[in-house]
Amino acid sequence: MNLRDLSYLVSLAEHKHFGRAAQASFVSQPTLSTQIKKLEDELGVALVERTPRKVLLTEAGREIVARAREVLTEIDQIKAIARRTVDPESGTLRLGIFPTLGPYLLPHVVPQARTRFPRLELLLVEEKTETLLKQLREGRLDAAILALPIHDDQLHAEFLFEEPFLLAVPEHHELARRKTLKLDDLSDQSLLLLEDGHCLRDQALEVCELSGASEKSGFRATSLETLRQMVAANVGVTLLPTLAVKPPVARSENIHLVQFRGHAPSRRIAMFWRKSSALAPFLKKFATVFHELPRGLLDPHTLPDAVPHPETSAASKPPRRRVSAMPPR
Repeated sequence: MNLRDLSYLVSLAEHKHFGRAAQASFVSQPTLSTQIKKLEDELGVALVERTPRKVLLTEAGREIVARAREVLTEIDQIKAIARRTVDPESGTLRLGIFPTLGPYLLPHVVPQARTRFPRLELLLVEEKTETLLKQLREGRLDAAILALPIHDDQLHAEFLFEEPFLLAVPEHHELARRKTLKLDDLSDQSLLLLEDGHCLRDQALEVCELSGASEKSGFRATSLETLRQMVAANVGVTLLPTLAVKPPVARSENIHLVQFRGHAPSRRIAMFWRKSSALAPFLKKFATVFHELPRGLLDPHTLPDAVPHPETSAASKPPRRRVSAMPPR
């Protein structure tokens, strides 16, 4: 038994197909198949059940794959310790982030990370929270940026920032006339929400519960951008995180953003990594990049597209002075 064979087995477990597993392992399919068979012969048990369409793991195979992942993760940790000893800021960092945050946060962070850690190779993985947690626990990620709370005694949570929500409404919606809102103002509203699996859906449902609002039936969006387009099309209202309405995100036409009074509903973001990780000292240092976001970035009061509603702003505008055109000389 060797580490290479264990990696082949783990790859086969992930892809459920000899050809795709071989391609992911950069070997030929016959080579991978032969090594798996040798491993089975050595252990004296069948690890996979071969069917015409896909590969299934036997009960013993599933247990051995789980142990193999732990072994390979520990090997990665040994290599990481050696690499960090030579150069603490070199190597590869596999960082996970969820879809309703990644596209809006990373443009503000990645350039600073490259400047701060020029020898670091940053590999970003964008998935839903449950998938990221699974990959983090299995050692396929070094760290993940997730929304609190996450209950796992094996993970360390490094708080990064709190991000307020705003209410996005169609341009001529009755709430667009408001400069600010309180939660109770949503009591008779039906909010557009994301589909199951997005942590933003859970956070929005908490706001609904606190305010007395409900979910708009018959529609669940697959992305934050779909929600934005539905609001622009006058389908309904929704909650948007502050980062999702700040540059470089383009201003959304036909959408009015309304801030909440007092302590706005928000989400708390943290970086998670395994407490046993050899990279823990470096990850704590890397997290400081997220603590140094540009001033005002998380402040909903500095919105570039927080344009006053026409009906509320007309009275406050000073009268225009008539300027006579100068006659040509």
